[in-house]
Amino acid sequence: MLNYVDLTIAFLISAITALLITFPVKTLAVKIGAMDKPNHRKIHQQVTPRLGGLAIFVGALFGMLYLQPRHVFIDEILIGSLIILITGALDDKYTIRPLIKLSGQIVAASLLIYAGLIIERITIPLLGVVELGFLGPVLTFFWIIGITNAINLIDGLDGLATGVTTIAMISIFAMAIVDTQVLVAYLCITFIGANIGFLYHNFYPAKIYMGDTGSNLLGYIIAIISILGLFKNITFFSFIIPIVILAVPIFDTLVAMIRRLYNKESIMTADRRHIHYQLIDAGYSHPKTVVIIYLFSALFGVIGILFSEADLAISLVFTAVMIFLLHIFAELAGLVMGGRRPVVTMLRRIKTFLFKPFKKRKKSRKSSD
Repeated sequence: MLNYVDLTIAFLISAITALLITFPVKTLAVKIGAMDKPNHRKIHQQVTPRLGGLAIFVGALFGMLYLQPRHVFIDEILIGSLIILITGALDDKYTIRPLIKLSGQIVAASLLIYAGLIIERITIPLLGVVELGFLGPVLTFFWIIGITNAINLIDGLDGLATGVTTIAMISIFAMAIVDTQVLVAYLCITFIGANIGFLYHNFYPAKIYMGDTGSNLLGYIIAIISILGLFKNITFFSFIIPIVILAVPIFDTLVAMIRRLYNKESIMTADRRHIHYQLIDAGYSHPKTVVIIYLFSALFGVIGILFSEADLAISLVFTAVMIFLLHIFAELAGLVMGGRRPVVTMLRRIKTFLFKPFKKRKKSRKSSD
């Protein structure tokens, strides 16, 4: 049974702790030289401290210490998170090779799989519940590694990864409340609080970045809570709900992988062609780009929640809506139609048509006054 007073207190503890602990973390980052320096691939123009993920971790940890959850996998989740945190912190300080960073993720993922935290089954329309058998550990491994890196890849603008992961966790939290999934709710509410506390320092113009310490940690935690919660949900489309909620980072990651393979580049090669950079290049300001991605993340989050309660026919309607939203998102980022944006242009014309009479009325009122 979930106690809403305890959840509220845990949220406040996490938010306030992250808000306050970010100040000494920023000082520590400057002291040890964990700094993000501008280059041709990055938007920011000033040297900025990294290591902010440490503040998020401490904030969430304090909230969890208050809640004191009991679960068979809680020790492995904590140890895996520490492995991810340390690997990310080393990268923030020394910029380690991608293969070393991936090794830390593999160890953390393998620890969970060895403990038994596995995607055992999914629900597919018309087929019902499908037991994965030996494919379960394989799917779990690639899901954890994939989502961890998807959040890492989208961490390119001030407050972007912090906000996107917060929105995703709010969606998962809502479903956890309905299904009374205690550990999922606890993890969500503490990390939501920690993220919001950190976002005060991280939103544009950011005073500190979460770095790989934060982006890898948040990706790892979201992968875990989706396995614990969403994949356990016996609905018509249980396998697609976490994909819908994380549509923006997953879409960006898939596009990046396809682009790099097409250009015969390593999929680990960093570039400046992610969705958020494309929106910047399309003429949107830094804050507006972040807000646009927030809005799309929220829309997909709502669709994910509706998916969890919908029957087959309604789910197909939501699927069509999701594909349409992804197309609009791709148009905004200039990823389709050769840079042309017919659907976006059409929507803007409809908006102008609908609101033009109201503008004329306002002008006429001013002239009469």
